[in-house]
This record gives sequence, structure tokens and C-alpha cells, in this order.
Amino acid sequence: MMRTWHITTVTDAARARIDTARLTAAYGVPGLERTRLTTALSAHLRQCLTKGGTWRLSVEATAAPSGDGLLRAVVTSCDEAGADGRPPWHMTVTCPEGADLSDVGPVADDPAILAEALLGADEDTALVLERLGEQEGLVDFHREELHQTNQGVLALHAELDAAGRAQRELFAAERKARTEAESARRRLTFLADASAVLTASLNHDEIVRRLPSLLVPEYARSVDVWLFDGEDGELRQSPRPAAAVVAARSGRPQYAADHPGGLPGVDDQPPSALHPTRPLLCVPLPTRRAPLGVLILTPPGERWDADDAVMLIELTRRASIAIDNARRFEHNRDIAETLQRALLTDLPTTPELRLAARYLPATHGLNIGGDWYDAFRQPDGSLITVIGDVTGHGLHAAVMMSQLRTALRAYAVDGGTPGQLLTRLHILLHHLQPDLYATAVIARFHPDDPTLTWAAAGHPPPVLRTPDGQVHTLDAKPGAMLGIPLRQEIGDHTVRLAPGSTLALYTDGLVERRAHGIDPGIERLAAALGAFRSEDLDTDLDGSADRLLHPLLSDSERDDDVCLLLCHLPNRAAETVRPSPAGLPV
Repeated sequence: MMRTWHITTVTDAARARIDTARLTAAYGVPGLERTRLTTALSAHLRQCLTKGGTWRLSVEATAAPSGDGLLRAVVTSCDEAGADGRPPWHMTVTCPEGADLSDVGPVADDPAILAEALLGADEDTALVLERLGEQEGLVDFHREELHQTNQGVLALHAELDAAGRAQRELFAAERKARTEAESARRRLTFLADASAVLTASLNHDEIVRRLPSLLVPEYARSVDVWLFDGEDGELRQSPRPAAAVVAARSGRPQYAADHPGGLPGVDDQPPSALHPTRPLLCVPLPTRRAPLGVLILTPPGERWDADDAVMLIELTRRASIAIDNARRFEHNRDIAETLQRALLTDLPTTPELRLAARYLPATHGLNIGGDWYDAFRQPDGSLITVIGDVTGHGLHAAVMMSQLRTALRAYAVDGGTPGQLLTRLHILLHHLQPDLYATAVIARFHPDDPTLTWAAAGHPPPVLRTPDGQVHTLDAKPGAMLGIPLRQEIGDHTVRLAPGSTLALYTDGLVERRAHGIDPGIERLAAALGAFRSEDLDTDLDGSADRLLHPLLSDSERDDDVCLLLCHLPNRAAETVRPSPAGLPV
């Protein structure tokens, strides 16, 4: 059952209130609950009329899980006049089941009905007042009992006061010791947690940004990190407090204020001319060579506690170590990335085969590893394309990758198929570095032969897109990883190519994720490559390589480097001659 009233005037509101009161009475709602509902409804309807507009009151009866009934009243706005973004007003009361509603109709203009409603409201109010009187009597009774009890307690307190005074003194001493111990524990905990936050990053700018959020507002009102280098010209020319300059030159913390600081290990200085009304604590950021900068703090209150100052000096020392380590790491990472990119080859430009390559280092850690790609010609005119991955990371893997790349070029001068070249690399790596392994794929294109020859050694399979948009994974039996203690002859595989075909060579960093494995990643790569138009691959292979990487590298962080090499046979006769479908691998 649901009743609805539209309210625009005070008369509409009064009738809706009377109907609601009669409806709740018919449903057997207790008098107190009925009065609470109608009173709250009247107050809200008065607010609605003040706002203006048309309002809708809905009263709906539903069944509760306990078996009783529920009456829910909801007031909502019918237009934009009362739409202020707040949820609709509502109130719910319980009522017994089996109410007779046959005689409950809308309120007419009959004065008798209105008078009856008024008297009914007075009866409900009288009931509320009666209950209120009972509660006031109960409160008076308990107040008297409480007064008598308090008299006895006061007498008892007077007797215990003398004995309690001595005990309170003991408790005060104990509390002081406990408070000091708790403060020391809190500072040590903060110092440990803050140190963990600072050392979690290897980006010195991020560490500097984290310092204020750690200290404000508990230990400082403001935090300024002054680094001696890495700043722009404006910051270098901006004035600094004299105490900060003294801290930078002396390497000792300085306290600038119009009163002595009394802080252990801190020198007192006159108030700062830049901030004469605020005390300043200037703590140098020490390193083994020279300070990195100065941490300039203002106190959260009037001044610092001596123990807090000691803790802040220790935190500054740890922050300095974290910043220095981060800068060293960033410097080494830049060197490593420069070395990595220097080892990657400029791709040859040929009219019969277009190439596009992308190398992306891992998003964290020292960004140097063993991934590489290469493309070069053999003496017979064939074009060799290769992509590989040496196990591990770091400078050792990069050096080994460079040796394998150089050895492959030397072996290719003597000719040989991709399988023969991989076999020779396998023997070289096994004897050169028995504890290091590698994977690789070599694909050979010949300008006068529409056949692709390829071989793989423990590497993810190449993916071939034919001119009609179909994609095939070239997963014919590959060889084992290069360098393992196993004698192997790595075999060749061939597949016929048609103009417009595209071969994708890649490393496992592009397709492998810890949570999903490598197969779903290869399927995503194949689907992304198949979605390209042949015209896009013909006209913009470099742009196609970027668009191919984007959906596959949506992860915020990668644990491995990524290499991608696209080999595309231009479809120069696409406008006049439609090429026959490319064959499947044979």
C-alpha cells in the first residue's frame, strides 16, 4: 500500500499531516511513535514550504523480516526549487500486521473531520506529555538517590584523602616515568617508520617531497629543504636565513630565536631577519664529503622539546643518506642506460624490407640488462634480423649481450642459416660463460626469395601477420636455451611471405606477467598486431610499433626490459595487384 500527496501550500501540508496521522493510527502505530512521526513530518514540511515549489509526500507500508509491518514516509521535491543535492527526507515506524484501512480516506473540507484530527493530535500530545511527566518523576527520584549517594561518597572521600595524597604522589612519579618511556617509544617508532618511507624510494626528488609530509604538523609547522645543487637559478638566488648559512658552513645544527633554545648539540643564533618572530631549527644534511643542504624547520608550538630536537637531527642524518644514495643510484642508472642504448644498433634501410625497433628498460631498478636486437646483411645479400635476451640484469648481462651480438655478426660473415648461427652461439656461450644462458630468435630475409627462414633457441615464438590480417604464431619446434650443458643442433624453419606481411620479434618482457604467464601475453600481442590496417603498416611502421606497445604495457611497473622488432615487407603493388594469401609455416 502506498499513499501520495502533492504539497504546495500550507493547507496541502496540513491535510497531508492529518492523513498521515490517521493512516498511522489505522495501522496501529503506537501513540509515541505516531506523534514522533507526525511532529518530524510537520517540521520538515514547514522547511519545504519555506523553500517553495511542489513537494511529494509518500507513505508506503511494507513487511519487516521480523513479521511486523513498516510504515515509511518519504518527502521529495517535484521540481528544481528544492533540489539542493541532499537525499530525500524519510522516516520509518513499525506497526502490527492486519490493520483495517477500509475507513481511511482522504481528508475533506468537513470541519468535523478536521476537528477530530485536531483533537486526535491533542490526544497524542497529551500522551507524550504524560509519558514526559512520568520520566520527569523518575528523574527526580533518581536525582534524590544520587544526592544521597554523593553525600556518602563525599564522606568516604574525606576519609581517604589523606591516604590517597601519598599514593597520588607515587602514581605521579610512575606516570611521569611511563610518559617519558612512551614518548621515547613514540619517537623511536616514528624514526623507524620515517626512515623506511625515505629509503623506500630511489628518486631524490621524491624523498625531498616526502620529508614535509612526515614532519608536519606533529614535529614542525613548516619544512623547507635547501639543497646546494640541483636547483634552478631562482632558488639559488633566493635569500636564506643566516642560521641556515651558518649550518651549511659549519656542519652543525643552529637554532635562531629571541630566546635560548637549550637543545643538545645545537648552537644558538640571533633571530632570523627573514623570520624574526618565528624560531628556526636549521639542520645540515651531512654526507662523508660535505653537506648536501640544510633542513629548515619551524616548531609546531612555541619551541621544541629537547628529545624531539635530537630525534629530528637523527632523522635529518638518515634523510641525507637516503638522498645521497638516491643521487648515486640515479647517476649510475643514467650511465647504465647510456651504455645500453650505445650497444643497440641503428637499423639498416632497405627498399625490400622495412624495420622498426623499440627498446624500453624496466621501470624500476638499475635499467640495464641483456635484451638486444640487431639487423645486418650477409655477404649473399640476405638480411639477418635477431632479437635476444641474456639471463639476469646488470652490467655483466649487458657485457655478455654485447659479446654475443659481436660474435653473431662475425659468424654471419661466413654465411650459414639462422639455425647454424644459433648453434655456433650456443657452443660459444657454453664455453665462454658456463653459468650464463641466453635466448634468441634469428630471421633471415632474402631479397630474391619470398621465403622467410627462422630459428629459435628458448625464445618466445615470432608472430607473423599476413596481408589479409590473419596472425600466426611461428611456434615450430625451437631449440633449447643457448649455453645450457647440452649438445644441440638447432634446426631451421621456413614460411613463405607475401608483400604486406609483418613479422614481430620480441623479448619476454613484452608479453610475460607474473600473475598471468606468457601465453596470454602472446595472444594479446597477436590480437593487437592483427587489428592494424595494412595501409598503416605500409606507410608508418614506426608509429605502428608505438601503437602496438601501448596496450601491452599498461602496467605501471615492469620487472623486465622490453625489446620489439617489426619486419615489414612493403606491398608496393597493392593498388594494382592483390597479393595471394600467404602460406602457413612449413
